[in-house]
Amino acid sequence: MNHLEAFLNAMKADAALVHRPENLRWLAGYTGEGCLYISAKRRVILTDFRYVEQVHIQCPDWALEQVNAEITYPALAAKLARAEGAKRVLVETDHLTYDDYQGFARALEGITLLSMGGIPEKLRQVKDAAELDCIRRAAAIASDAFVNLLPRIHAGMTERQIGRMLEYEMLELGSEGVAFETIAASGPNGALPHARPSDRVVENGELLTLDFGATVNGYRSDMTRTVGFGRISGALRDIYETVRAAQQLGLDALAVGKPCKEIDRVVRETIDARYPGAFGHGLGHGVGLFIHEYPRFSVTSTDVLVAGNVMTVEPGIYIPGLGGCRIEDTVIITEDGYVNTIAAPKELIEL
Repeated sequence: MNHLEAFLNAMKADAALVHRPENLRWLAGYTGEGCLYISAKRRVILTDFRYVEQVHIQCPDWALEQVNAEITYPALAAKLARAEGAKRVLVETDHLTYDDYQGFARALEGITLLSMGGIPEKLRQVKDAAELDCIRRAAAIASDAFVNLLPRIHAGMTERQIGRMLEYEMLELGSEGVAFETIAASGPNGALPHARPSDRVVENGELLTLDFGATVNGYRSDMTRTVGFGRISGALRDIYETVRAAQQLGLDALAVGKPCKEIDRVVRETIDARYPGAFGHGLGHGVGLFIHEYPRFSVTSTDVLVAGNVMTVEPGIYIPGLGGCRIEDTVIITEDGYVNTIAAPKELIEL
């Protein structure tokens, strides 16, 4: 069953309007702007002049409706829905702005607008063979970029310089763009899980956390490695080894049918035993066309792993004033356990 068929089987309404860029690509293979109108009988891309030729190239089997100064997206959607006698239309209430939603509600007056309820996102949790191939390729690019970077970085460089070098290396290896904003956090900045690269100079005796990913055909990879500069202290070494051991416990716990919160618990208890409260975020998340997808590893998750999930396993320890460490792999859940797409080493590296 292809993506569109799966969506049609799940939508339980007369029609759907899809706006989220990742879902446009997943359902139609379309990477431009606009929205989709989908019903049992019609598949239409609504867009403007800039993307008309792109629709013809990317989506030859889809009909095209063009907006302009006289006809808006809501007006076109209303025309399509009324032509089919649609009574119930799904919309992405978790993506549209309030003003956009109100515009569609006015244009489709008399037609019930229903929340899509994340149907595409739920279906996207299980990746097919083509999707997994793209993620593997993106992971290989990121891993190779990290290995290539190591001989070229040293104390005295800034976080920003190192982050840019890493991104350039991924682009040179074939990434179509970064998967998300690269994190390069050194010394005390390492205590900020989502620190942005700054002009801070990396010094000997510090850890540097690099969180980054590559993109292939829209599919992302996500990995984190933490390296030392010069000889790091025993305290930082203990933090690193605790994270490395905890991450391996998380990987070893992966299995089809396993509740995600149980895997999170195993890792969290291990870290909390030595560093109470120092691991404050979830253990990981799904990865695909968007960098943060479902399922999620967290204390509140109700998700259960199934074959075809692509997950990160990324524990960390963050100590204000001292620094932090995170180690992350992107893995594919299989019937037999998992496949780790990240080949880069995890042993402590001191440059």
